[in-house]
Amino acid sequence: VQLVESGGGLVQAGGSLRLSCAASVRTFSDFAMGWFRQAPGKEREFVAAISWSGGSTWYADSVRGRFTISRDNAKNTLYLQMNSLKPEDTAVYYCAAPQQRQAIVAATTTDGIRYWGQGTQVTVSS
Repeated sequence: VQLVESGGGLVQAGGSLRLSCAASVRTFSDFAMGWFRQAPGKEREFVAAISWSGGSTWYADSVRGRFTISRDNAKNTLYLQMNSLKPEDTAVYYCAAPQQRQAIVAATTTDGIRYWGQGTQVTVSS
């Protein structure tokens, strides 16, 4: 499984960005998916996760109500819509997947992740 993120960049506080993650896998719909982020000097942390079908989503408290995770299984693509961005959202954002056919909870911790993308930088200026 290869995961390639795109859509990062520099945005002012209060602005929006949409991240995409293209997955090169035949059975994308068999994978729960997640987004994580890592700020300089900090550990990688969970941001959002989505189930195989897209019917269930989980969010970190810090982003709930501002970020929306979604997926298009026909396009093998995962998304993260980020609104009302804050300077503390500045980080490298990673697309991630656990092993095939795992419950959504497996996509909410770094220990549960098997596949990582290379990351995309998001910088929010104040």
